[in-house]
Amino acid sequence: MFDITLSKTLARVKPSPTLAVTQKARELKASGAPVISLGAGEPDFDTPDHIKQAAIDAIRRGETKYTAVDGIPELKAAIAAKFKRDNALDYRPNEISVAPGGKAVIFNALTATLNPGDEVIIPAPYWVSYPDMALLAGGDPVIVETRPENGFRLQPEDLERAVTSKTRWLILNSPSNPTGAAYDAAALKALAEVLLRHPHVMILSDDMYEHIIYDGFEFATIAAVEPRLFERTLTVNGASKAYAMTGWRIGYAGGPEKLIKAMAKVMSQSTSNPCSVSQWASVAALNGDHSFLAERNRAFKERRDMVVSMLNEADGISCATPEGAFYVYPSCAGAIGKTAPSGKRIGDDADFADALLEAENVAVVFGAAFGLAPYFRISYAAAKAELEEACRRIQRFCASLR
Repeated sequence: MFDITLSKTLARVKPSPTLAVTQKARELKASGAPVISLGAGEPDFDTPDHIKQAAIDAIRRGETKYTAVDGIPELKAAIAAKFKRDNALDYRPNEISVAPGGKAVIFNALTATLNPGDEVIIPAPYWVSYPDMALLAGGDPVIVETRPENGFRLQPEDLERAVTSKTRWLILNSPSNPTGAAYDAAALKALAEVLLRHPHVMILSDDMYEHIIYDGFEFATIAAVEPRLFERTLTVNGASKAYAMTGWRIGYAGGPEKLIKAMAKVMSQSTSNPCSVSQWASVAALNGDHSFLAERNRAFKERRDMVVSMLNEADGISCATPEGAFYVYPSCAGAIGKTAPSGKRIGDDADFADALLEAENVAVVFGAAFGLAPYFRISYAAAKAELEEACRRIQRFCASLR
């Protein structure tokens, strides 16, 4: 048989662990297993009706053709208004990019700017796709571990040590996937002071969970906190999380015109434009009523508090309370070295996640996938009753370890 030779670039990357866990859970469910999947970062809420209606109206108007490569003017105007309203950032339409999801925005930016040997600083724990997107774009991820005692936030001195003459980007994600940790204005200002000493470093601020914050936390983004960094910051956001529009695939960013044009060039030879109907729905999302966000955040906070409390009652588990997003990142250090009911020894967090799924049909993502072990990630963007049952199963599983 003919042997297809794959690229050396592809050999540098691995499949997304979060997608793999979600798919495995789907397959087990399809076979009849009572699986509770807590792997996917997807709100269980429905897309608000006014957004769905805008999509229906767009279809009826015939808005189903190709659009400008990086977004229709109406959506760019809505994004510019959002940045001004929410973040005190002024972007012109030619400084805004729209792509098929936040992941595509980041991939386009890295592809447009990285050369072999260029370095991308990524604090760990990180969203699983950051390092592999850097590798696909020809760069080298430089992982800087954060510490639980600092709330899993990158510290200025650690950033300073990581910067070299080859550093091209720093990626900041606040609130964070997977920890839910968030940077306030003071924390961002401290990082900005380091970055001002290194004018060759660009900043990618991934603000995807901006609207999902708790306990009075005040969201901040680095280009607004330190205006001197505005010209070298790409501020990334999207419709997926706040508006429960994961399947609509709309991400966007504001940044320097030269970079935005380069990202459009990448899109012109890859995806072309984002879905036209999704773009019109996103106009309605950004310009429309936002009152539903507070109600959904109250529900997320309720779930967060319950999950954190129940996990901290499990033997060998320690779980911090996050400031935002809809994830917790508990340590399972107390379970490492023990033996599961199956007789298998738990040597690391991947073993923990596998044994939990086998014994109790609860699917979580192991911490090494996010660059910091021994932890695991739970998405609490699921029904409260389902989360409660999952936590009971985790408690039972941990109690069964010997």
